[in-house]
Amino acid sequence: MSSSLATVFAASQEQTRELPMPSVVFGLLAFIGFLSLLGVLWAFRGTASKVAAGRVQGHHGDQGHHTEHMGSHR
Repeated sequence: MSSSLATVFAASQEQTRELPMPSVVFGLLAFIGFLSLLGVLWAFRGTASKVAAGRVQGHHGDQGHHTEHMGSHR
């Protein structure tokens, strides 16, 4: 019984797969990915407070300002 288990374990140890790149590169790619996600998060910092205060310069804010301005000239 134990000899059959030993042959199964020996056969499973022989079937290994090589990684396509060194293991350090996987860590570096993950670190670069997390830094890029941090950059996206950093780009939108403070946006929620600007929206709540109504200070966002966008199409809708400009459009409302122009309609009030045009309405006063008529």
